Amino acid sequence: MPTTIGSLRRLVLTPALREVTFAARGFPAAPPGATRHLEAIPQAVICGFEWGIDARDQWEVERRLELVEPEQRGFAYEGATMAFTVVDAMGGGRGKRTRDLLMGPGRPHIFLTYIGIGFAMARLPRVLWKKVMPDLSGTPYYPAMTWLAVDGYGFDRAYFETRRWVDEQRIPAAYPWEGRADYFPRAIDQGIGRALWFIHGGQVPGVAGAVRRFAGDRQADLWSGVGLAATFAGGADPAALAALRRESGERWAQLAQGAVFAAKARHYAGHVPEHSAAGVSILADLTVDAAVAVADDSAVDPAGKADLPAYELWRNNVRTRLNSREQV
Repeated sequence: MPTTIGSLRRLVLTPALREVTFAARGFPAAPPGATRHLEAIPQAVICGFEWGIDARDQWEVERRLELVEPEQRGFAYEGATMAFTVVDAMGGGRGKRTRDLLMGPGRPHIFLTYIGIGFAMARLPRVLWKKVMPDLSGTPYYPAMTWLAVDGYGFDRAYFETRRWVDEQRIPAAYPWEGRADYFPRAIDQGIGRALWFIHGGQVPGVAGAVRRFAGDRQADLWSGVGLAATFAGGADPAALAALRRESGERWAQLAQGAVFAAKARHYAGHVPEHSAAGVSILADLTVDAAVAVADDSAVDPAGKADLPAYELWRNNVRTRLNSREQV
């Protein structure tokens, strides 16, 4: 049964499913099949959020999420994580609900649950951001992959405030995430790149044109986000994916790096849909297993001292390996 406070939060914070349709958002028209496919993803996030914000305990949320088909389940966990993060940050929960979810049933979907924390950040004042990331010491990819929360924040802003963040190309104010305020805008651009895939319905000319309208020094991170979304979310056939690769030009390694991370995330969650296997094959010339190996072999020690965050060093290492394979 939902709680009274949870129901009030849901009414205030949850968009209606119709609000994330292409028509309601004013996104360019796309073929019906791609539109339905890409609309279903934010709708799964909304369902997860509603279940999380209303729930009395984690068991109930977990049972609901397990009813979601495997391809969409990670997105529903994104929404549930967003809800738990909001509740923790606003209610003094010290991250307990979120930590229990991410270290428990949400663990296979850890890459997406970090993004859900970013969705929560978009609905919380900055003063509360220091409370959104729970201590997940002892879990894989922590804290390096927490930058996906910033990616999620960038996606949310571009998706829901497209004119400001895409058309006007707003540059966000820096924030010392993991002590690296200088990298914060770059991680946001990776999320904006993912959003461009949705905004343009996976239609390659629109996506590529949108990326090229940004300043040149932002395009590498945007292409990485595009590659991640195209591979993880899908929505394009093999011919379109091949066209996307051609359009990336000299930014191919960034596009392919995003595809590798998407394949790694899908594999880690235990379900790799056909479109993800096709995405990493066409965009990165890798099987899913080979992409996972590249990602795993490229990871760095997050405790090491470096000029760049461990997350960016990881991304750099993946690109280096991809470029080496391309030159063979």
